[in-house]
Amino acid sequence: MATIDRSLDLSVDAPTAGGMQRRVWGLAWPVIAENFLETTLGIVDTWLVAHLALGAIAVAGVGVAQQMQWFLIAALSALSVGTTVLVAQAFGGGDKTRAGTLARQSLTWSVIVSIPLAISGLLLSGPIIRLFSTESAVVQIGVDYMDVTMGTVVVLVGLFITGGALRGIGDTRSPLIATLIANGINVVLAWALIYGQLGLPALGAVGSAWATFISRAIALVILLSVLWRGREGVTIRGRAGWRPDFKIVRQVLAIGAPAALEQLLFVSAFTALTLIVARLGTDILAAQRIAINALSLSFLPGIGFSIAATTLVGQSVGARKILEGSHAAKIATIYAMIWMTLIGLVLLVVAPEVMALFTNDQAVIDAGAGALRVMALQQALWAVGLVQAGALRGAGNTRIPLIVSGAAMWITVALAAIWLALFGGGLTAAWAMFFVTAPVESFLLAYFFRRSATALAAKQGRESSRPLRQPTAVPAK
Repeated sequence: MATIDRSLDLSVDAPTAGGMQRRVWGLAWPVIAENFLETTLGIVDTWLVAHLALGAIAVAGVGVAQQMQWFLIAALSALSVGTTVLVAQAFGGGDKTRAGTLARQSLTWSVIVSIPLAISGLLLSGPIIRLFSTESAVVQIGVDYMDVTMGTVVVLVGLFITGGALRGIGDTRSPLIATLIANGINVVLAWALIYGQLGLPALGAVGSAWATFISRAIALVILLSVLWRGREGVTIRGRAGWRPDFKIVRQVLAIGAPAALEQLLFVSAFTALTLIVARLGTDILAAQRIAINALSLSFLPGIGFSIAATTLVGQSVGARKILEGSHAAKIATIYAMIWMTLIGLVLLVVAPEVMALFTNDQAVIDAGAGALRVMALQQALWAVGLVQAGALRGAGNTRIPLIVSGAAMWITVALAAIWLALFGGGLTAAWAMFFVTAPVESFLLAYFFRRSATALAAKQGRESSRPLRQPTAVPAK
């Protein structure tokens, strides 16, 4: 019985090792810049809303509505994560036709799933917002804002899907360019619609929601056109592949569903934490909203290098060079730790000044500055957790991040609730509970990625060395 040499290349050759840092950085920096611009959409909105006459009340109302939007995004992230991983694996394996089909199917299913969820959000906006505040002004602003964001969320989901597909094939610059354009449009529109400038109506806080929707819709059109024209041989052009395919969506959800559940657990835990601190007063609720916006900037390098790790590990799985993916994940983790630590040191020093950019209410500044400083001290740990979780997803293992990160977040919330009930301490004490869970979470994610990579390498090695049976000859007649 003849054998065919299908040996798996598990080595990291010299040219690859020498260029891996450039590949990681080349993928990560556009994602970091894109997420910075995306984050500034929320920051600009918060800053503009904070300077309305209602001040902290407007910020609290918008903040609660935005937190509800995270739930819908988290629920639909199954399509985004599954698309990125499967497109990366197909592209790494040279199957560009399948990569294009996966992108089409993800876009189709994003529309199918998001519509009923958006309708549900519109119907439940009032009861949900009232869970977070008893002040009628906060509730009204939150409901108005949530109606716009939930009613138009299909655009945001489509933006995530197209961006995820492009990142899967290694194109992180197109999403950056689209976000840059959207960011510029949003700044002008938000100012005009909130305050009634440029001949547009003064809509108050809800004006920022309409501005964000319009700017993201334009970005979505740009990314759809990029995918339609094609990148690296992957395209969504043509009529084939758009009809809903349950087999493909099951494959996408098999990887994406645990990631979506992880995000839901994370968002619901943060929502529970918001409910806990909301009982401490509107000032504390506003401080949490502003602090989260400011803190999100420090997470940008971790998110960028996490997506780079997901892409490169996924491509390495498709190309049957898993150790190259492991090497990429190690480099991405080191880079993320360096950058997030530096940003954390800056936040540690200028936390009050950062809060003062959004409000002149000293009570809000004091509460938020303490919370920022607590999280600034944990940046290196967050960096490890973010990137190692991304590497696990690239390898197709989304269950471990679900279990580890979901449990860590809810344990943190439970500890915060117990501590505040027994000892008090406000927002700073609540966020200090991450000192207990973050080290364990980061260690476990790094440990399980090493195990997953080793197991996958061994499995592919066995498959590559397995002899192939030659077809049975058909006897001549």
